[in-house]
This record gives sequence, structure tokens and C-alpha cells, in this order.
Amino acid sequence: MNSYQKSKDAFDSGLCCAESVLIVIAEEEGIQSDILPRIATGFCGGISRTCNMCGAVTGGILAINLVYGRESANDSAEENYRAVQKLISNFEEEFGSVNCQELLGCNLGTDEGQQIFHDKQLRLNCSEYVGKATEFARKIIDSTP
Repeated sequence: MNSYQKSKDAFDSGLCCAESVLIVIAEEEGIQSDILPRIATGFCGGISRTCNMCGAVTGGILAINLVYGRESANDSAEENYRAVQKLISNFEEEFGSVNCQELLGCNLGTDEGQQIFHDKQLRLNCSEYVGKATEFARKIIDSTP
């Protein structure tokens, strides 16, 4: 099964967006830790339902950080920054935005927004965002030297 489908399955099992992307890439990289997926939880729902960056994208950023993040203050962050910029660019090109509220057309931080999310079955959209963010992150990780 590919990264795209694994992350969609993780999301459909009840993990949220950022958690799903991060956990799949971490597992594929052989990274196991008791901080996974907990470290990603607050990024879900457009950063804790504040209408900011899509959790699938932030999960992808966290996943890229696992592979290309700095190990010390003396290390360069440039490779990481390029990889993260590529993820954001790919996602924006595919979906037109990386902003949760713009992607879904509702404010998840309100009762009204939650109702719209439920009534319009927008979780299906989120599942696609999760799959594509994971796919983009996986390709970036695999193609970065």
C-alpha cells in the first residue's frame, strides 16, 4: 500500500490530519517513538481549529523535519527549508491554498462551522488533503539528496 492510501486509512481510522501524515511517514522511515502521533495533535484542524494552516500540511512539515531537521545549532537548515517550501508549493498548486478555512469554506472553531463540516461531509475533503500531503512529503523526502 502506498503512502497516500496509508495516510487516508489512518485518517479514516480516527487519527486527525496532521497525526495521520506524520505517523505514516515516520513508520515508513523506521521511526518509532511514544511522542508519535501526540506531537502533531495540536496542528490538526487548521492548528487547533484556529483557521490557520491545514493540518495535513503541518503534518507533512513535521514529517519532513523528522528526516531533514537539524540535529544541532551548527547544522544548516537550508535543505529542510527547501523541502518544506516545496511541500507548501505543491499543496497550494494542487488545492489553491494551505489555509484550512479557505480549503473547507468553514470555521472549524465555531458550532456553525462544525455543523457545515458535518452536513457537507467535508471530512472526505480532509481525507484527500491528508493523502496528497503525505504523497507530496514522501516524494520530497525520496528525491532530496
